[in-house]
Amino acid sequence: MVEGEELLLAVLNSAPVIDGKPTDALEPAAEASRWLRGLGGCGTTAEREAVREVRGALHRLIRGDSTDVDALNAALGHARLCPTATSEGLQWRLEAANDQELAVRVVLAWSTVREGLPGRLRPCANEECNLFLVDHSRPGTARWCSMAACGNRMKARTHARRRRTGETVPPSDPS
Repeated sequence: MVEGEELLLAVLNSAPVIDGKPTDALEPAAEASRWLRGLGGCGTTAEREAVREVRGALHRLIRGDSTDVDALNAALGHARLCPTATSEGLQWRLEAANDQELAVRVVLAWSTVREGLPGRLRPCANEECNLFLVDHSRPGTARWCSMAACGNRMKARTHARRRRTGETVPPSDPS
């Protein structure tokens, strides 16, 4: 697992569709505050909005709906990494306003995952799902956030469609 991957996925996957209904860990405010503190944040309204902006920008960017990185740059605008030399090498300390630090950490985690696992961060292939995954499979062909949920659901739909239409499975189709 790449550094920051858990934080990144927690934020990206904080707005799942459950039983056909969109949900959001950033609503209501009291529950969002607890959730943000659980991620190491401070739980303020300003932090919640900063994380929401970053999450939205990353959703659009990863899904390929936009190349706009203004929200990411806004989060990074007043942050800086300060190096300190140790006998083990350099250690980097993030300096950012308390209510911006979590959003900055999410952007840094996104960058680290993209660099450490190129092409492996992607949205679930189930169009009804709003979740993301980091593919750790050897061939890099994982398509679903969860094989138990979306994977089985999508394979069952494909099977039912093929039975209805009499379609045969092409030799290269993995489903």
